[in-house]
Amino acid sequence: MKLDTQDIAPEGRKRSDAVLLIHGFTGSPISMQPWASSLEQAGFDTAIPLLPGHGTQWKDMIGCDYGQWIHATEQAYDLLAQTHERVFAAGLSMGGALALHLATRRNVAGVSLVNPGLVVDSPVAPYTPWLKHVVRSVAPISDDIAKRGVTEGAYPRTPVAAVAQLHSLFAQTRRRLALVDAPAQLFRSTVDNVVSERSVHELVEGLNSGTLAEHHMLLHSKHVATLDYDAEQIFHESARFFAQLAAAEHKPKQERP
Repeated sequence: MKLDTQDIAPEGRKRSDAVLLIHGFTGSPISMQPWASSLEQAGFDTAIPLLPGHGTQWKDMIGCDYGQWIHATEQAYDLLAQTHERVFAAGLSMGGALALHLATRRNVAGVSLVNPGLVVDSPVAPYTPWLKHVVRSVAPISDDIAKRGVTEGAYPRTPVAAVAQLHSLFAQTRRRLALVDAPAQLFRSTVDNVVSERSVHELVEGLNSGTLAEHHMLLHSKHVATLDYDAEQIFHESARFFAQLAAAEHKPKQERP
């Protein structure tokens, strides 16, 4: 079921498990809704926050600071943690970076990542804090989907000022990867025209050994794989992953002889 912030378990008891799903840069909850629906059918409560500056018009991103995106995810996590014993995080693209960042500051039970971004590949990315005064927006980085007729509901333009914030978010997240101790699951599309292998390399190199518990290849999808041909694979494997982590937490510890 989708969580209502007033939905408290009977007699003050916490529900078992919830998943916080985080959408991508210039995108919207549309890209995460099918995933959330599948997780709900598997018995998880879900929440998909709309990140500041998103879901309206692209110009609304111009004044946004990446700290606002971090705060929005932490606030959403805190609400879920008030009513649930365990909260997992799932992220697409920039949402993957935010899920990882969240795991360095909150007690996230596990993380599922779909084509997570950790590097802005454009060589001009470091100069965007100055370029934004010359160029307001560039062509969109959206709807990289193999399946025809499907849209993620992203903006038709990408504000350069927002790219500068994205670059800073990725840099900060990369520096904090060693602080992630929640088990992580990675889904990677074989064709991705938005996030390159540099982000995967940074993820693998930055996490401590053993933190990346699973790595699944998506053979038939592009970047927005949650709306693409391999979506069911993501939904099924993430639900299994979260359920296994929850079950392991419940297992009684064996006494040493």
